[in-house]
Amino acid sequence: MTELKYRGRVVTPEDILYIRELIAAHPRASRRRLSQKLCEAWQWKQANGALRDMVCRGLLLTLHRAGHVELPAVKFEPHNPLVRRERPAPVPIDPTPIHGPLRELRPVEIEQVRRTDQEPLFNSLMEQYHYLHYEQPVGEHLKFLAWAQGRPIACLAWSSAPRHLGSRDRYIGWSAEARRRNIRFIAYNTRYLILPWVRVPHLASHILGKMTSQLSQHWERLYGHPVYFAETFIDPGRFRGTGYRAANWKFLGRTTGRGKNDHTYKPNRPIKEVLGLPLTPRFRELLQGGAA
Repeated sequence: MTELKYRGRVVTPEDILYIRELIAAHPRASRRRLSQKLCEAWQWKQANGALRDMVCRGLLLTLHRAGHVELPAVKFEPHNPLVRRERPAPVPIDPTPIHGPLRELRPVEIEQVRRTDQEPLFNSLMEQYHYLHYEQPVGEHLKFLAWAQGRPIACLAWSSAPRHLGSRDRYIGWSAEARRRNIRFIAYNTRYLILPWVRVPHLASHILGKMTSQLSQHWERLYGHPVYFAETFIDPGRFRGTGYRAANWKFLGRTTGRGKNDHTYKPNRPIKEVLGLPLTPRFRELLQGGAA
């Protein structure tokens, strides 16, 4: 058998034999239950201790389709809320213009709103006012609202970082193994929205500075581990990234313009600038080594 790899794990003939024996020992177990048992046996867990059940199920399905194992028949087709997810409903909000110098707007407060009663407001604002609209994140992610004078003025969304990003990987200088082990310690800023009626000079960089100073603490509170580096993409056809650069984010390079599943090696989407920000002076040491 040729060597099999799935999400960085080498699957040996011994592994496949163990999975076959596991299936045979639990003939009435569902695919989900088999996945959970395999995670427990392999100690395949996330940083917060939760089983990597979805990743394991993907591995089992890959082996099943390749003929290496025989999974039990699917017992039912669960409803997938991502297939026909309703768009976030509009939430009434005061659009009175906010103008003037930053000193008159302060203090600006940053609130993490995922799994709180403010999350629908965040989703609604992104859907209505961001040019990419709202997108349901997958994996580890956080949502933040920035407030001033009792009103929301900005939204920031963060999620798990892309696994492969050449300019970032060269800047960090980590090996492929270190990247697989430590990619969870990078946070990706997927959305940044300052509401269109807010016109305050230097506000964008001010919010980013406050946001990144507390991002790792919020991540650790929810997911049980810190983050050491932040990154984002800028579409230069639309934006200059002035707020990021004023907040000391560094230009790392450009994307290739190819998606993660592309096999043509030709650009098929807009090329974007990659910006990054170390969240600790020791970010290289932590990301190159055995970050914990």
